[in-house]
Amino acid sequence: MAANMARNRAWVGIRRYELPAYRRFSSSSPYPSIPLSTPLPGVPKPVFARVDGQEKYETKVTTLENGLRVASQNKFGQFCTVGLLINSGSRHETKYLSGISHFLEKLAFSVSRPSVVHGSCHSTARFGSKDEILLTLEKHGGICDCQTSRDTTMYAVSADTKGLDTVVSLLSEVVLQPQLSDEELEMTRMAVRFELEDLNMRPDPEPLLTEMIHAAAYRDNTVGLPRFCPIENIDKINRNTLHAYMNNYYTPDRMVLAGVGIEHEQLLECARKYLQEVKPVWESGKPKSVDNSIAQYTGGIVKVEKDMSDVSLGPTPIPELSHIMIGLQSCSFLEDDFIPYAVLNMMMGGGGSFSAGGPGKGMFTRLYLNVLNRHHWMYNATSYHHSYEDTGLLCIHASADPRQVREMVEIITREFTLMAGSVGEVELNRAKTQLKSMLMMNLESRPVIFEDVGRQVLATGKRKLPIELCSLISNVKASDIKRVATKMLRSKPAVAALGDLSELPDYDQIQAALSSKDGRLPRSYRLFR
Repeated sequence: MAANMARNRAWVGIRRYELPAYRRFSSSSPYPSIPLSTPLPGVPKPVFARVDGQEKYETKVTTLENGLRVASQNKFGQFCTVGLLINSGSRHETKYLSGISHFLEKLAFSVSRPSVVHGSCHSTARFGSKDEILLTLEKHGGICDCQTSRDTTMYAVSADTKGLDTVVSLLSEVVLQPQLSDEELEMTRMAVRFELEDLNMRPDPEPLLTEMIHAAAYRDNTVGLPRFCPIENIDKINRNTLHAYMNNYYTPDRMVLAGVGIEHEQLLECARKYLQEVKPVWESGKPKSVDNSIAQYTGGIVKVEKDMSDVSLGPTPIPELSHIMIGLQSCSFLEDDFIPYAVLNMMMGGGGSFSAGGPGKGMFTRLYLNVLNRHHWMYNATSYHHSYEDTGLLCIHASADPRQVREMVEIITREFTLMAGSVGEVELNRAKTQLKSMLMMNLESRPVIFEDVGRQVLATGKRKLPIELCSLISNVKASDIKRVATKMLRSKPAVAALGDLSELPDYDQIQAALSSKDGRLPRSYRLFR
């Protein structure tokens, strides 16, 4: 009885949609057979993605009347990432107290005043506390973040695309209408002090060494200025100091509103609504003074003698290590040589001696093959490349027992000199392939695409597509690597040293080793030991 009823219902459905009748299979029970190639009635015809070798979603850029650039990259998905990138960072603090950018990063997405748009108060932009801001974002499944670097400040929000209007309104409030109350400033001072203490106590010294190597390479100018607020400036920075800085550097012509996962026209409409006519809370009408200094590479050494024996505690503490970072001047990201330098950095690679060594970990890079695999006593050897709009720095960080610092320095200087030697075709192709794969895998993430769009448009006014970058990487030859390495070795070294430095060679000896053919330190002889 039940089987007959089910069979009748199937017949009714087939007759209703005028589909071909069922056929009997070898089994005893009949089932309706509808080919998968037959379109379902009432369902829209599907549109399938096609691969035609061309980039359909190029980055669109529009400049508003006030100078603000609006850049968007469409991307399929329910969520979007939108933010403001500002040409402002620690390198611009020459005429101000160092640490302003660090303070602004900690103050971001805190209390703000109601904004005034076209002479009327915008009711959705009244936030009495940071909790209200976060609650507003939560309604659209959003999260927020602010990051500052030496040359860029970035305010970003990821949320549902339906909340785009609210997100841009909130960004306008946070960036242009901060209240900067005494209570907020005091909380920020506490946060900065805590971060500075943590920076000096953490087992991984890489952030501290990066700060030191920049100070050595660009002494007292631009990217060599401290990124973290010096402890003596914490109590000196106040609301007037911050407003004076923002009056000069938080201007529309130094900003980019970037968005990924939204239509360009929608973002443009929100930008005109919330960022075109708004007057910042700090605007004083005084003439602006912007520091356009070009980075001056000086080279030099910064040493910090420090007891590292108790940095890592616990049942399996890390042994006491001394850390050395040696760097040489490379080039800016606007120059053609930027790509060969990036390939060279990937070819050097490196990492920690306890790496799992899985696919893509760079176990065939030079710092693994020539350094970590041959010298068991070295705990770390890693290559880094820092590049800015007017300069760059390629450096190697190494860690070892304090008694073997001299030998470690010689190994690193030898690797620098070998960069200008012969480059094998296999290792070059491996480095280029790894660089391209890393680029493409990183750009699968929406926030990474957002940052790439924002930074490129902020620096050049346009964006190079990944396919263009991959083509440039593929065109790098062994002669290009040798040429840029030879050019780099002509510059004075920058040295940062942290820990027990009793065995550290003199700066002149390190410079002489990098100028020699084999990278060896000058031998010193003693009559008495």
